[in-house]
Amino acid sequence: MEAIAELTTRDSIPAEDTWNLDDLYASGETWQADFKSLESQLPQYASFQGTLGESAGKLKACLDFDIAFSRTLEKVYTFAHLRNDEDKTNSHHLGNYETVTRLLTQTQQARSFINVEIMAIPEETMQGLLDHPELELYKLYLERQLRYRKHTLSKKEEALMAASSEMARAPQNAFDMLDNADLKLGTVKDEQGKEIAITQGNLQSLLQKYDRRVRRETFETFYQAYENHKFTYSTLLSASIKKDMFYAQARNYPSVREMNLFTENIPAEVYDNLIETVHGHLEPLHQYFDIRQRVLELDELHVYDTSVPLVKDLEWNMPYEEAVAKICEALKPLGSDYVGIAKEGLLDARWVDRYENKGKRSGAYSSGCYDSNPFILTNYLDDNINSVYTLAHEAGHSMHSYFSNKDQPYIYADYTIFVAEVASTFNEALLTRYFLSQDISRDMRIYLICREIDNFRGTLIRQTMFAEFEHQIYQAAESGQPMTVDAFQDIYRKLLETYFGDGVVLDPCLSLECFRIPHFYFGFYVYKYATGISAAYALADKVLNGGDRELNDYLNFLKSGGSQYPIDLLKGAGVDMSSPKPIETALGKFRELVNELQDLTA
Repeated sequence: MEAIAELTTRDSIPAEDTWNLDDLYASGETWQADFKSLESQLPQYASFQGTLGESAGKLKACLDFDIAFSRTLEKVYTFAHLRNDEDKTNSHHLGNYETVTRLLTQTQQARSFINVEIMAIPEETMQGLLDHPELELYKLYLERQLRYRKHTLSKKEEALMAASSEMARAPQNAFDMLDNADLKLGTVKDEQGKEIAITQGNLQSLLQKYDRRVRRETFETFYQAYENHKFTYSTLLSASIKKDMFYAQARNYPSVREMNLFTENIPAEVYDNLIETVHGHLEPLHQYFDIRQRVLELDELHVYDTSVPLVKDLEWNMPYEEAVAKICEALKPLGSDYVGIAKEGLLDARWVDRYENKGKRSGAYSSGCYDSNPFILTNYLDDNINSVYTLAHEAGHSMHSYFSNKDQPYIYADYTIFVAEVASTFNEALLTRYFLSQDISRDMRIYLICREIDNFRGTLIRQTMFAEFEHQIYQAAESGQPMTVDAFQDIYRKLLETYFGDGVVLDPCLSLECFRIPHFYFGFYVYKYATGISAAYALADKVLNGGDRELNDYLNFLKSGGSQYPIDLLKGAGVDMSSPKPIETALGKFRELVNELQDLTA
C-alpha cells in the first residue's frame, strides 16, 4: 500500500502563493506596539462617561476617540485572525488571536456606556444635537443607534452583556477547532489505488470523481467522522442557539430571527418570501436530478452522484494564473478600472492566500480592514472548476470592499452581509457568461451549464433549505423543545425529503450534514446567499443589457458601502428585494438552464 499523501506544511509554501500582510504589519513587533498602545488607551473611555448629553462638542469628542480606537483595533484584529487562519495548529498565532479577542471583549465593556448614554438623552435634546454642525458626520450613525432605544439596557447591564461576549463565542470557537484542526476525516483509495487523506478542502474534488466507488466511500467515510462526534456537534450547535436566545430575550426581541433581521432593517417578509417562492419552484430541481440519473445510467441517484460532471473524460485543469486571466476577461463589462485593480490584487499585490496547507482554515473568504488590502483566503485546486468560481466570488467581495473603503468614511464604509453576496455572485454570473460565449464543444457547454445549475442549486436552493432549517430549529428551541441530536436530525431529514423529492436516495448519514455547516454559528446568515444571488442576476441583466447609466448605478452601489440600509442600496441599483420578483427571476433562469441541459443531453 502506498503512503498516504500528506498536506504541505505552511513553511513549504512559496511566498508568491501566500498573501502579503506587510501593508498591515511588517513585523510582529509593530503589531505588538499597536496592541500595547490600545491597551494603554483603553482607560480613556472612562473619561467620557456622564458627559455625552452635555454638548455636541463632548459627544463628538467621545465618538472621535471611539472611532479612532476601533479603527486601530480592527487593524490589529485583522492581522491576528489572518495569521491564525494560515495554520490553526500554530500556537503563537493562536495565542495572539486569543489575546486580541480578549481586548475586543475589554473594549466592548469599556465602551458599553456610550449607547446607553446616547439612548438616555431626551428626544428634544437629541434632535438639537443631530442638527448641530459639529455632528454632521455622525448624524446617520447616531440615527441608526437610536433605533435600538427599546433594546438597550442599563449601564451595568450593558457592561455585563459586553463582558459575556468572549464566553459567548465558545461554541463557535470549539466548532472551528474541532472541524478544522481535530477532526480526522479518514482516507479513501482513488482510482489508481493510492490512499488519499480526505480533507475539507478536497472533499468536493473527490465527489466529482467518475469512479462511483471513490465517491461513495468518500461520502460514507467523511460522514462517519461526523457520526463519531455527533453528540459533541449537537451540543455545540444547541449551545450556540441558547446563546442567541439569551441575547434576544435580554434585549427585548420577540425572537432571535427578529433580532438578526432588525440589525440590517430587513422586513421579515423578505425571509418568508424566499422560502415560499423556492418551495413553489422545486420542480426544475427534481427534473435536473432525473437528467442526472438518466445520463449517468444509474439505477438510483444518491447525493454523492449529484456533483460528478455529466460529460465523461472532460477533465478540468486551470492553474491559478490562468484562472485570474479568465476572470479578468469575464469582468470586462465592469470597465478597465475595475479589471485593472482586480488583476493587480489577485496577482502582484498578493491579496490571495492560494493553496491548502496543514492546519489552514477550510473554505474561502474575503477579509480585511479599512486600512488594509481586502485579502482572500482560498484553497485553490487546479482540477476543480469550483476553485475558479470561488476566486471570482471572493474577488467580488474584495472589490466591493476596495471601492467602499476608497469612497466612504470609516464609519460608513462597512457594508452589511445582506448586500455582501451581491457583488460576489455578480462576478460569478459574468464568469459563466464569458465561458459560454467562447467557441466551445457541446460537451464543454454541458459541463458549464451543469456548473451554473449547481451554482443555483447550491447558492439559491440549498441555502434556502439551510435558512428554513435555521428558522425551524430556533422556533423549536424558543418553544421549549430540547435540541438534541435526534431533534436536529429529524428536522433536517424532513427538509431533505422536501427539497430533494422522490428521485434521490437520501442515505441516513446525510442528516448529519446539519452539524458541519459553520454558518449556523452566525445566526440567520445563510438566507443572504439566496437573496444575494437573486439580486446579483437581476443586476447583471441590467448591466449587460443596459448602458452607462446601468453600469454607473452598479458601481455606485459598490462605492456606497454602508451609507444606506441594504434594501435601499439595492433599490438604488435597480432591484427591490422586498418583492419576490428577483427570486422568481433567478428561479426562472434556473429553469431555462435545466431545459437547455435536457435538450443537450436528449
